[in-house]
Amino acid sequence: MSTKTPISTSSEWTFDSLKQYDAEIARIAADFGLDTYPNQIEIISSEQMMDAYASCGLPVYYHHWSFGKQFLSIEKHYKRGQMGLAYELVINSNPCIAYLMEENTTMMQILVIAHACYGHNSFFKNNYLFKAWTAADAIIDYLVFAKHYIAECEQRYGEDAVEEILDSCHALMNYGVDRYRKPSPLSAHEERQRQKERAEYLQSQLNELWRRTVPEKTTRTEEKADRYPSEPEENLLYFIEKNAPLLEPWQREIIRIVRKIAQYLYPQRHTKIMNEGWATFWHYTIMQRLYDEGLVTDGFMLEFLEAHTNVIAQPPFDHDFYNGINPYALGFAMYRDLQRICQNPTEEDRRWFPEIAGSDWLETLDFAMRNFKDDSFIAQYLSPQVIRDFHLFSVLDEEADDELEISAIHDEGGYQAIRHALSEQYNQGSLEPDIQVWSVNTRGDRSLTLRHSQHQRRPLGDSAEEMLRHIHRLWSFKVRLETVDPHGRVKACHECG
Repeated sequence: MSTKTPISTSSEWTFDSLKQYDAEIARIAADFGLDTYPNQIEIISSEQMMDAYASCGLPVYYHHWSFGKQFLSIEKHYKRGQMGLAYELVINSNPCIAYLMEENTTMMQILVIAHACYGHNSFFKNNYLFKAWTAADAIIDYLVFAKHYIAECEQRYGEDAVEEILDSCHALMNYGVDRYRKPSPLSAHEERQRQKERAEYLQSQLNELWRRTVPEKTTRTEEKADRYPSEPEENLLYFIEKNAPLLEPWQREIIRIVRKIAQYLYPQRHTKIMNEGWATFWHYTIMQRLYDEGLVTDGFMLEFLEAHTNVIAQPPFDHDFYNGINPYALGFAMYRDLQRICQNPTEEDRRWFPEIAGSDWLETLDFAMRNFKDDSFIAQYLSPQVIRDFHLFSVLDEEADDELEISAIHDEGGYQAIRHALSEQYNQGSLEPDIQVWSVNTRGDRSLTLRHSQHQRRPLGDSAEEMLRHIHRLWSFKVRLETVDPHGRVKACHECG
């Protein structure tokens, strides 16, 4: 029985009480071996939270009309009671910046500190995607640089001209990341130092490229030119930044800024379940430890359990509020299940997970957190127990059939199929159309050809024409988008320009 007394008994928090809670949570987190960046906790109003919401959760961002539009939409729904705000926002930076709403109760502030400052924080610092694809040390400085640079461009070239470029870049943001090669680290200082030098060098290279490839009235035009680029390029914004014939240096710099920020946000799209599940697991574990040590009251825990239950609620598929699988619910359930498999494995667990059944649960969870993303995490660790708990089943939608087929349910014969199907559902490579730069007509009309490789015969959506218009705005010459089958045969073609 603990002899400690609760740090506070009121639902009204003070800065002193938050400091005491934070110190205790840091101690408990260290006991569990959580490795985190230093924390920077800031208390903000609901207005400031809505503002951060509207700008991708980033604390410093350049101005764009779409953020204002998003802010007004959030404000309207929030004030009408049609939506709630997150209790926190946390930034993948070093130090890790966490924003807490000042309207939160004491319990909610403590939950958020445990969730964001130690759960998300340790995930940001240690997961391989965040380590390889983001630069926590430099992101805030880079955002400041980007904000100032774009503000200068608005003054020099006009808001409309800058917004046009940003509109197109934002539309193509998901096609501005390197998925397979590690990007160069962010450094606002180097960006400022090398900005002019880079612009001059790039323009000289472009002048040389297009001078050599301009159409000539000689027999050389009949020679077969090598395809350019020699290999398909997946990063559309990178290719446009480096090769578009008519862009000004400041326009190339804006494209570079947008794709750098897209790269920073890229790991978050791949780790929604893992990241939220990890933070939820640790806020739950830390709060339990606080209670066991007598640092919080019974009333505090009842309020916490109600909030936690709401966070991990998973409506059934036929419920009015069903909106897909709740990443908090699935991620939390999987980490808890891993802990159970390590501590109290069943015969089924030993057959499915012989390498981790009965192992040290802290080491097992730490390894899982560091080395996977959502699709591979599910493929590796989704157990029959979780499949049964969530009543998961697989639906087969064949193009040639008029009816849907339930191809697998949560039984012995369906576990593997459901695990594979759910893993594919979180594979970003199969969710977004695979569109890459295929070629540029360097000796003719300078048209740009993109190729879309179909995944499971899935056609492009209605937004394809709009996407082409944005690419055309940046490229300035004709753009062609070809859809090809697995044999490379062109099945459909869209053109713009």
